Amino acid sequence: MELFGTAGIRGPVTNITPELAMAVGRAVARRLQDGETESVVIARDGRETGETLASAIEAGVTSGGLTVHRAGQLPTPGLAYASQGRHGIMLTASHNPPTDNGIKLFADGSEYDSAAEAEIEALVEDHQSATKWDHWGTTEDLSVLDSYLDAVTEYASGYGANLDGIEVAVDCGTGMASIATPEVLENLGAETRALNANVDGHFTARESKPTAETLTTLRSFVAGGAVLGIGHDGDADRIVIVDSEGEVVHEDTVLAIFAEHYVRESEAGDPVVLTTPNASGRIDERVEVAGGRVERTSLGTLHEGIAAVRDDGSAETELVFAAEPWKHIHPAFGEWIDGIASAAVFSRLVASEGLDTLREPVSERPYRKESVPCPDEQKAAAMARLQTTLPETFPEASVDTEYGIRLDLAGGAWTLVRPSGTEPYIRIYAESEDVEQLVETVRNAVENAIE
Repeated sequence: MELFGTAGIRGPVTNITPELAMAVGRAVARRLQDGETESVVIARDGRETGETLASAIEAGVTSGGLTVHRAGQLPTPGLAYASQGRHGIMLTASHNPPTDNGIKLFADGSEYDSAAEAEIEALVEDHQSATKWDHWGTTEDLSVLDSYLDAVTEYASGYGANLDGIEVAVDCGTGMASIATPEVLENLGAETRALNANVDGHFTARESKPTAETLTTLRSFVAGGAVLGIGHDGDADRIVIVDSEGEVVHEDTVLAIFAEHYVRESEAGDPVVLTTPNASGRIDERVEVAGGRVERTSLGTLHEGIAAVRDDGSAETELVFAAEPWKHIHPAFGEWIDGIASAAVFSRLVASEGLDTLREPVSERPYRKESVPCPDEQKAAAMARLQTTLPETFPEASVDTEYGIRLDLAGGAWTLVRPSGTEPYIRIYAESEDVEQLVETVRNAVENAIE
């Protein structure tokens, strides 16, 4: 049984059913029975199906013998914050449409790693039964939001400059940022303009995924006079930045700005930024200039990558930032993806230096992503052929095959080819001053490798 993707369990509610939720809840309880954890905190986003699924997973946990703390509706980073010192379950499908829902599992502020997810899958498949009736757990309400917002405000206050008098527009997308980001920015002194800031599980204002196309209202509003625009997804773990001209700032530029800042702030001898193979070389450039180094881990495994950096590092090693596009982990605050913390810190950096000044040293070369159709059963053979044909096509490139096939070329250009883990495609990522020619050459090689 394979339940987990790169971001928990997620899909249409015809698949993410109350029966599945109860089974996962009971599996979590059974896995923890012999450990020190005796309680699990459960929260949900604003989706219409969230309340029912939360009730089902609560029934599974309590019938498995553990106590449940009901945290109600929260952003996913708020649930992660509440899971510190215990385990947590979040009912969310993040940026997916309202017809979907999902389950994310946390332990002490971090998402479950692949080994823990495999244990849950095995327990679900084994059809765990309830414990004896007199060993069932109980439930109690838990208030989390205020303490989480206070913690974000305090953390962000240590970076950048005051937001007093600065106008920041936030498009909450009728998701869980509605109850979080505007309040944090106001706590920090901003003149906050909140758009779509009511929780609506139908996402009637716009699609949950924040993109240049779905953020047209925010972009127009910011171009009308705000210093900065921020767009969130349904559970507020993602963030998109809009500049004062109403243009979306490339996600890797945002990542590079954060990475350089955290490296410069660090007093460690070996400051490390962790990102993914599809992330731009502009990140490596800014981190190197600041005196740090970049490590990479596969998509969806930031938490396992964090553990690897710490295990392999010296006493001088400090992980200062971890991110994949749109999703950031601020290790000094917590080891969860947190779009609300990102909104607060980034706003203060802009207040301190201005967005144009922050962007100026970042090399924003043209960047492209493409998907080449490839049946799942042909992916392995195609990738095996590409390990030979791509280096032959680009003999001057340095090659890394740890997470797909990444070729680093002259002048900061690079390309990555990897099989999609969820769809019948081979993905191509490329960055170059002549990106169209690079993508065309790589696409031809990929198409020739697929039989």
